[in-house]
Amino acid sequence: MVGKVFLPCKLKKVIEMKKLIAWVEIPSSDFERAVNFYSKILNITLEPLDFGPEKMACLPNDEGAIFFAQGYKPSPEGVLVSFHVGNIDKTLEQINELGGKVTKEKTKIEAEGRGYFAHFIDSEGNRIGLYSDN
Repeated sequence: MVGKVFLPCKLKKVIEMKKLIAWVEIPSSDFERAVNFYSKILNITLEPLDFGPEKMACLPNDEGAIFFAQGYKPSPEGVLVSFHVGNIDKTLEQINELGGKVTKEKTKIEAEGRGYFAHFIDSEGNRIGLYSDN
C-alpha cells in the first residue's frame, strides 16, 4: 500500500543544498549478523575491520559504518538514517527475509520530483529508512 506524505521544506532548497551528513555509525549487538544484513539489503560488500574492542564495516563513499563497541546500543528511537535503494519493494522483501521488520510501508512523497520512502527495524533493533525514486 502506498500512502502520502507532505514535506515541510521547499524542494528547490533541498536540491541546491550540499550533502550535510559527514558520517553515520549504525550500532550492532551482533556485528557479523549486522554486516550480513546490510551487505544483502544494500547489495554491497562490507569489509569488517577489527580494532580489538571495536569493530566496524565501512559504508561506500566514506559515509559511515556498521559499528560494534561498548556503549553503542541499537535503538528503534534513535537517529533515522535513510539509504537510497534502486528497488524499494524488493528491499522491503529482503528485510523481512533477513530478520528485519518493516514499520512504515512504501509511501509516496508528495513533493514534485520526489520518490518514495519506507522505515524498518534492522537485524539489530535500529530504526532505518529507505528512499527510492520509484
